[in-house]
Amino acid sequence: MAKDQLHNQLSRRERQIMDALFERGELSAQDVRSAIPDPPSYSAVRALIAKLVEKKLVDYREEGPRYIYFPVVARSEARANALQKLIKTFFDGSTVAAVNALLGMNKQELSDAEVAELKAAIEKAKSNKD
Repeated sequence: MAKDQLHNQLSRRERQIMDALFERGELSAQDVRSAIPDPPSYSAVRALIAKLVEKKLVDYREEGPRYIYFPVVARSEARANALQKLIKTFFDGSTVAAVNALLGMNKQELSDAEVAELKAAIEKAKSNKD
């Protein structure tokens, strides 16, 4: 699946379920329901999970009478897709605007190590462009 398609194909509730699964690793449907804010009914959660299984983003294993669900897609891929959508939605696709907003939110000064890490990331991005 193309990375830019992952986040775009998920509803708000599906994203909440994926977030819960990424955070906890694997959960039953009832545990998913307990982990998401203002949860819908149990049957609605089961239907949403079934959609995620159908989309091949979640798989399951049987544990007695229960199904235990877990994410199939890598968290790093989901994170990248979420960031792409965030940047597109709130920053008109500008990575620079997003980074500047993040740096502006930082209430404390960056450590020398953090500044060095950011500089290295910028240099790497520049070298990938050439």
